[in-house]
Amino acid sequence: MIATPFIRVLAIWAVLYACPVAAQATATTSPAVMADHGDIATIDDLDAAALAAGTIHRFWFRVSDTALAQHWLVPVIVIRGDRPGPRLLLTAAVHGDELNGIDVVQQLAAQASPATLSGTLMMVPGLNTPGLINGTRNFSPRGGDGDDNLNRMMPGSDAPGARIGARYAHRLWHGLLRPNADAVIDLHTQSRGTAYVFYAFAGTARARGMAALIAPDVLRLDPGQDGTIETEMNKAGVPAITLEIGRPDIFDAAMNLRAINGIRRVMADMGMIVRASAPARPNETFVANNQVELRTDHGGFVRLLAPLGQRVVVGQPVATVSDAFGRVIETLRAPVAGIISTTATNPLRDAGSMVMRIAFVSDDPACREGC
Repeated sequence: MIATPFIRVLAIWAVLYACPVAAQATATTSPAVMADHGDIATIDDLDAAALAAGTIHRFWFRVSDTALAQHWLVPVIVIRGDRPGPRLLLTAAVHGDELNGIDVVQQLAAQASPATLSGTLMMVPGLNTPGLINGTRNFSPRGGDGDDNLNRMMPGSDAPGARIGARYAHRLWHGLLRPNADAVIDLHTQSRGTAYVFYAFAGTARARGMAALIAPDVLRLDPGQDGTIETEMNKAGVPAITLEIGRPDIFDAAMNLRAINGIRRVMADMGMIVRASAPARPNETFVANNQVELRTDHGGFVRLLAPLGQRVVVGQPVATVSDAFGRVIETLRAPVAGIISTTATNPLRDAGSMVMRIAFVSDDPACREGC
């Protein structure tokens, strides 16, 4: 006999209720997962100084509405030390495919103890929620790569008619970032298809002091770009640097450890932790005030003759371009003496594509503080 739909529903009901142990296991497993998130409050504004000292606080910060009238939420970790002191803000993933900073923040949060901290360590492990969800660099609330670069839109705008990216940036800036910072380290990586050395940008004297403590391979003196977290914080009198940690779309354990150790040196210098708890500075930094970009004249397959991080001299061959048969059709040479700070990671390049950047020291007086 063929069972009717009604009989099939009764059969399913009978199986479920005849097996209370299995039903109970299902019921308890799901809420246990939810409980890990359900105890974290959602907030619209944050004054970290008003939080209880000697504790670790976790929040979801409500940024803006989605197209479904739900909410974009950003995770926030605030570690309030037992003793008063300065506020250090760490931000990560304002570009949604730049993930190393998230690992750095999560590890620092796991290591930090309010009992050994003076002041406040505030961390945002993922500013660009839709970019993270969609795996895109830009703010992309409905998929694609979008056309709003959040790190060119600070401090944003809530004016009538403002785009969603500008509104999102405005909420981040005014409700979360600027009110809670005495110093800022904005964590990045290179964009997809390229790789950086361990690299810091600094636009003011105070910021350069912070960057030197990080001990990057390259410290780039740079006037900054309007709309970035770094530049807008420096304009507001808050020393801020951009720290570039290698490549996108990965957690790089070695690079991230360098970032963690560097941040701890900054914290020690700020008086937030005892100096003995911060690792010694390990290496000499190449301080540059300019960079040059090498691009191909021909399409083809690029082979690097000098790797990322190598110092080069004028005229040194640094890359070749070959055709599909492996015949070299172009050789790129270093136009300046400096250090290879960036390389393309895909050897297949179109004509006019970037192959590498070389950071160097320019003797042009206009570049003394960075070009």
